[in-house]
Amino acid sequence: MFRKIALACVLALSPMLQAADAPSAPAALAGHDHGSPAGDSKAPEPQESMFLSVDPKAPKTARLVVVSAYNAVNYGMNFNGFAKGGARYTIPQGWTVAVVFTNNSPVPHSAIVVEKPVVKKLQMGEPAFKGASTPYPVRGTTGKVGMPFQFVADEAGEFAIACGFPSHSANGHWIAFDVSATATAPSLQFGDKAPYVAR
Repeated sequence: MFRKIALACVLALSPMLQAADAPSAPAALAGHDHGSPAGDSKAPEPQESMFLSVDPKAPKTARLVVVSAYNAVNYGMNFNGFAKGGARYTIPQGWTVAVVFTNNSPVPHSAIVVEKPVVKKLQMGEPAFKGASTPYPVRGTTGKVGMPFQFVADEAGEFAIACGFPSHSANGHWIAFDVSATATAPSLQFGDKAPYVAR
């Protein structure tokens, strides 16, 4: 009886796990495969400038590229090659944040900005800022397509970009996202390296 119920649940959820339609991924990051625990030799070494820029045509707008399963770190559950808060975006308070999310894995993933303590929960709930997630973050998406979303970082504090698929964030699929009342330009820090400041 239990097996029949479990199978019915899986069959009911399977349409929700299909890839969503979205524009193509940024050309600079298209074409490398999903990482595996054995490593991914096709993924270039992540450089901060690949994932953060300032829009020259839109004042106070930071452009973020967020790639899920960029390489084999944390068994592919990473953003831009980092997991468990190992990378940190810092955005000046009041700036617009324009994100393009790409998932290189056949496993569904998503991106949602949440308050930092939420990353330990099995489910993420609502984003910390209006519009700060990919569509249907609990369902996630597959396929190497770019999914844009945009929001205003209007509240200072410590947040995170997390995978909204159930239990992924609790297993380390998140990076830090801080909104600073004193920063004058957006930055991205990988590990202990000096932050890269986008101008």
